[in-house]
Amino acid sequence: MPVFVLSCLTYLAVALPGSTLGLIWPSMRATLHEPVGALGIVLLVGVIASVASSAVTGRILSRIAAGPLVAVGAAAVGVALAAEAAAPALWVVAVGSAVFSLGFGAIDSALNVYAAGHFGARDINWMHASYGLGATAGPLLVTALLGSGVSWRWAFGTMAIVLAAVAAILASARRRWKEPERGREAERGRQAERGREAKPLPGRDRRWGRVLAGVTFITVETGIESAAGIWGYVFLTSGKGLPDVVAGVVVSAYWAMMFAGRVTLGPVAERVGASRVLAVAVASVPAGALLMTVPGPAFVAVAGMMLLGLAAAPVFPLLALTTAERIGDGSAPVVGLQVAASAVGSAALPSGIGLAIGAVGARALGPSLLVLGLAMCLVYWLMLRSVRARPALALCLCPCRRPAPWPAGAASR
Repeated sequence: MPVFVLSCLTYLAVALPGSTLGLIWPSMRATLHEPVGALGIVLLVGVIASVASSAVTGRILSRIAAGPLVAVGAAAVGVALAAEAAAPALWVVAVGSAVFSLGFGAIDSALNVYAAGHFGARDINWMHASYGLGATAGPLLVTALLGSGVSWRWAFGTMAIVLAAVAAILASARRRWKEPERGREAERGRQAERGREAKPLPGRDRRWGRVLAGVTFITVETGIESAAGIWGYVFLTSGKGLPDVVAGVVVSAYWAMMFAGRVTLGPVAERVGASRVLAVAVASVPAGALLMTVPGPAFVAVAGMMLLGLAAAPVFPLLALTTAERIGDGSAPVVGLQVAASAVGSAALPSGIGLAIGAVGARALGPSLLVLGLAMCLVYWLMLRSVRARPALALCLCPCRRPAPWPAGAASR
């Protein structure tokens, strides 16, 4: 089985349970006799473990091949799900959440590091799209199981079996992930063919400035993605007056746009250049947030959510893909840090926006996303400036000028 297919299969499998805890928790807490707020403990433990695992995995990959690490991560997720399925008390669920997040963080970092070095723009976007497909299928699977009268324990057990099967497939194919001999020379040959020979690495201070900019950028971007999905229903119902069913469909459509954006824009980035698509996507995120902010009929806010979902879809994959172009050699640990930052952003920023919504109302979502979107654009501009490259957005808006790679002289995979 090709490594690309294995990557998509792994992302799809780990996304199945990753999007279902909110659905399972009401039944779980009733069985375990825990308050609703106890879920916060489980989530906090999970976020800490995921951040730690993602940050460390980038460095581990310099010593261990990606294949065995991804297989171990999938096995850890399966074991965690099995433990949670049999959990007699909350502390077992919390430990299971930690093990789950350790495995997921390792998988997330390893897949992104490997994809950044071996995949093109289309494949890395399709890999992330497979995660979106799994995140969509997971709630449907759990809803069907619970609706048929099956216990939440069996829902966890079913997903544990799926992860165990995927872990077995990954273990049997672990040798396929080895980088081919002379792979670095082949990559340099491709760079030469495209006229993008690597330039000397920047100084240490400038390099770490770029690392910090990338981590900050990802933190804000993933926070925007998550906040729009988490608070979109409240925004549309309480803030825009849409019926519950319609608002639920719109939120589902938002996640569907994330999936569609990665499937469609990946091939576009492969053809016209990752930097161009990334720049246009970054600029379009605050445009979508602006439509959600301006007064007007509800369909304007709905259009804004759809635009935001479509625009945000390729941002994380393309930034991971271009990490080596900004940082130079030894970018694997940086990709791991960016994955860790995504876990922080997707948890912390929606929480902060939730406080704003509680203080001033559901309409605060639009302005909050707009401010974050503009901040994201500013960080992106600073990254472009730090590498002394012309912004790709300006180039793509001026077709009479020959496009330059971002940054100048870097390779495009």
